[in-house]
Amino acid sequence: MTDAIKIDVWSDIACPWCYIGKRNLERGLAQTAADDDAPRVEVVLHSYELSPDTPVDFEGSETDFLAGHKGMPAEQVQQMLDRVTGIAAQAGLNYRFDLLRHTNTVKAHELLHAAKAQGRQAEMAERLMSAYFEEGRHVGRIDDLVELAAEAGLDADDVRDALDTQRYLSDVRQDQEQARAYGITGVPFFVIDGTYGVSGAQPPEAFAQVARQVWAERRTAAAEPSA
Repeated sequence: MTDAIKIDVWSDIACPWCYIGKRNLERGLAQTAADDDAPRVEVVLHSYELSPDTPVDFEGSETDFLAGHKGMPAEQVQQMLDRVTGIAAQAGLNYRFDLLRHTNTVKAHELLHAAKAQGRQAEMAERLMSAYFEEGRHVGRIDDLVELAAEAGLDADDVRDALDTQRYLSDVRQDQEQARAYGITGVPFFVIDGTYGVSGAQPPEAFAQVARQVWAERRTAAAEPSA
C-alpha cells in the first residue's frame, strides 16, 4: 500500500490566514475523497509565533494591537480586518474581530503538542482557532486552555500538568527552528511530502491539485520495477 502523503503545516493560532488556510486545505482534500484512487493524507501541525512578545493579557482591541504593531492608521486596519472577515466567510468561518482577545500564543502551541501526544491535534487546533476568532475566548491562559482542551476531548489533568511544567515547550521551539531552517518567514506554510512548499491560504482547488499530483507521483514510483 502506498504510504500516506504527509502535509506539515506551520501556523499560529492568532493568524487569521492560518484558519482560512486550514479550512481551505480540508475542503481541498475533501474534493479528492471521491476520486477512484483518492490520496491518503496525514496532516501534522507545527508551531510558529507571529508576535512572541505579545503579553498574555493585551489591553485593547485587535485594531489597537495591529495599529501599534504595524504602525498602520486605525481606519486602514479596520478595512483590512473587514476584508479578512469577508474572505473567512467564503471559507465558512464567522470571524468576530470585535470580540477577539489578543494574547500570547506560546501556551496554545504547547497545548497543540500535548494534543498531538493524545492523538487529538486536529480537534484541538479547530477548537482553539474557533474559540479565538469566532467566540472571543481567551487562548493564552492555562485555565482557559485546560477548559478548551476538555471540550476537545483531551484529559484535562494531563493538559494542566503539561502546561504547568512546560512539558512540550521544547517541541514548540524545535518547530520554530525547523521553520527557520526552511526559510519560512510567514504563515500559513505547507510542506507537502517534504518536497513541495506552499505559502499562504491557497484556495481549496490548489490543495486538491497538489495532493492529486503528489499521489500520482507516488503511485508511479511504486509501480516502477526496482533496480
